[in-house]
Amino acid sequence: MKVENAERRETLTRQRVLEAAVELADRHGIESVSMRRLGQELGIEAMSLYTHVRNKDDLLDGMVEIVMSQVPAVDSREGWKQALRGAILGARGVLLRHPWTTDVIETRAAPGPAMLRQYDTVMGILRGGGFSLDLTHHAIHMLGSRLLGFTRELFDDSPTLDAETARAMAEQLGPMYPHVAEMALGATHDGGLGGCDTNFEFELALDVILDGLERLRQSA
Repeated sequence: MKVENAERRETLTRQRVLEAAVELADRHGIESVSMRRLGQELGIEAMSLYTHVRNKDDLLDGMVEIVMSQVPAVDSREGWKQALRGAILGARGVLLRHPWTTDVIETRAAPGPAMLRQYDTVMGILRGGGFSLDLTHHAIHMLGSRLLGFTRELFDDSPTLDAETARAMAEQLGPMYPHVAEMALGATHDGGLGGCDTNFEFELALDVILDGLERLRQSA
C-alpha cells in the first residue's frame, strides 16, 4: 500500500486533484469537499494536496475552472440572438450537471480564465451583432448571472408544497399579504399553476431579455 501511495503522489497533478474534487462534489455535494476527504479519495495524506493547491479557496477556484471549461463553443453564423441564447443555455447545461457550482461561483472574489472566456464570448456576440459598447454594457447588466447559466429565484414554488399546507399558509398570510397568499395557492397542483419548472422560467426570462435587447439594438 505504501508503494501504491508513493506512486500516486508521483503521478498526481493539479488537474487530477481538481477533477477528483469535482467528482466528489457531484456525488455528495460541495459540503463534502475537504482536504481530508479529498486525500482519502485519492489515497494520499491530506498534506500532500498542498503541493497542488495552495488552500481551500484555491481548490474551489480550480473546481469552478474545471466546470466552466466544459461550456461548449457556439456558432454565431445564425445571428447574435441564437448565438447568445446558445452560449447561455450551453453554460446552463453544464451547471445543471454540477449544481453545486452556482453556490461556489457566488463566493469567488474574482472570475477565473474560463469564466472570463464566457464573458468575452457573450460580449463578442453582442459586439458582432451590432451592439454599441454602451448597449453591450447595459446588456451584460441585464443578463447578470444568466450569462453564466444560472439565476436566483425570489422564492421556491416547487411542487413539494401540498394543497392543504398551501391553504393553511394562505389563510395565515392572506390578511396582510393577499397576493403572496394567492400565489402560494396558485402554485399548487390544485391551484392550476403547478410547480415551477425552473428551466422553463429561465428560458422564458432569457427570451424576454433577448427580445428587449433586439428592440434596443434596432433603435440605437
